[in-house]
Amino acid sequence: MAVPRLKCFEKDEEELVHQQSLKSLREIGVMVKSEPVLKMLEDAGASVEHKGGIVKIPESMVLDALKSAPKTLSLGARDPKNDKRIPVKDHPLMATTGLAVYMPDLETGEKRPTTMKDLATFCRMADAMTGVEICWTSVTAHDAVQDALAPRSLWIALQNSTKHVHVVPATRGAADARLQVELASLVAGGPEALRKRSLFSVICCTIAPLSFEPHTAEAQVEFAKAGVPIISMSMSLSGMSSPVTMAGTVVNINTENLASLVISQTAAKGAPFVYSTESAPIDMMTGVMDYTAYEMPLLSAGASQMAHRYGLPCMVASWGTENKHPGMEVSISEFLGTVMTNLVGTDMCSGAGSLDSAKGASLEQVVIDSYMWEDLQHFIRRFEVTEESIALDVVRSVGHGNTFLRHMHTARNFKKEIVRRDPKTREWQSLPSAKMAQEAREIAKKALAEHHVPALDSAVLKQGESVLKEYEKKLGG
Repeated sequence: MAVPRLKCFEKDEEELVHQQSLKSLREIGVMVKSEPVLKMLEDAGASVEHKGGIVKIPESMVLDALKSAPKTLSLGARDPKNDKRIPVKDHPLMATTGLAVYMPDLETGEKRPTTMKDLATFCRMADAMTGVEICWTSVTAHDAVQDALAPRSLWIALQNSTKHVHVVPATRGAADARLQVELASLVAGGPEALRKRSLFSVICCTIAPLSFEPHTAEAQVEFAKAGVPIISMSMSLSGMSSPVTMAGTVVNINTENLASLVISQTAAKGAPFVYSTESAPIDMMTGVMDYTAYEMPLLSAGASQMAHRYGLPCMVASWGTENKHPGMEVSISEFLGTVMTNLVGTDMCSGAGSLDSAKGASLEQVVIDSYMWEDLQHFIRRFEVTEESIALDVVRSVGHGNTFLRHMHTARNFKKEIVRRDPKTREWQSLPSAKMAQEAREIAKKALAEHHVPALDSAVLKQGESVLKEYEKKLGG
């Protein structure tokens, strides 16, 4: 089946990125600020300078990790009908935005900090929207015990969504990770059931350039052992945390992902792993990440090509028009950049509901992004290329200079071959515009009032809440 894709590198350039990444790992190494992880890597054959935490990784370890990493992954969900597999065959799986710290209130529009109740609402919204296939914990719950935010966020998501869940990294390291695994195991039916169909995956960000924070690295080891997919997100910022050149940034992205893969596979051969990045240049006027940069889709294309070279599933794209208020108030070129980012062959993308460069999140924007995404998926759909679909017999039958309109082949196939645009979605795509925001607000209210997420079994709910509260109590919450 044919699928439209953007390509970045010629073969010799792809090979150079690979070789330079291996050289960086071998000669420069990565910093890992965890003694247990350093010891694990040293025992496996890496050269470790314990005082500075520098790990130099030989090519053999990288190749072994690439060989043992699974090439297909199952993303389980509370409702098996929502299970997904990656790599995808056509359009990427859309996730909501993650970790926003504020939202405009659905009733008043007033900007305010987000709470546990808001997180539950966003998870229910993600569950209700057809265009959203993965529920990322969209907002930060400021009223939760912050040292236990990761497990509490997962527990809220598991109660309020029947889709696969992306969660935040474990802030307390291995202890947090073990609790997250325990909570998800309760819902899945036990640790082995979770291993077969992990209900959640974890986005673990490396610290560019070439560094691994201790709690995240130690949690990654625990998740690998439990069979929970790790999404190793490099956030390389050109000109700040990676070289300002695009090639230098892609090599940094690739190097960090390969190092992260080695950590996962050293902890547990065959551990599920997703190659990932959300990288862009910085705005040289402000020093902040520029989600609207022309270079962002090009970096995504380069990262995607490297992930495909290694046969690894990938999440290298984002979605969302980065308004400060609900709507589509962006330039045509910014919107085109968002679309191009998702034409690079990524398996997953995130960002539905995002505002203000992911600092905020909006329920109305979840609706708008979901509707837009459902429409744009048609540009990335597969089409068949066979002798039958090429239809030379039909061409012969119609003959020179005649019309195919009256032929039965057209009547039988036009509905599956030609997608008619939805007039309502088309109306919403008037750029720049925020006129759809009020309508989206009413759709969001209706969805939240009518969409029902089945409750967890009462015994599971009671046990999960008990272990969480005990953990929060230990942390002084």
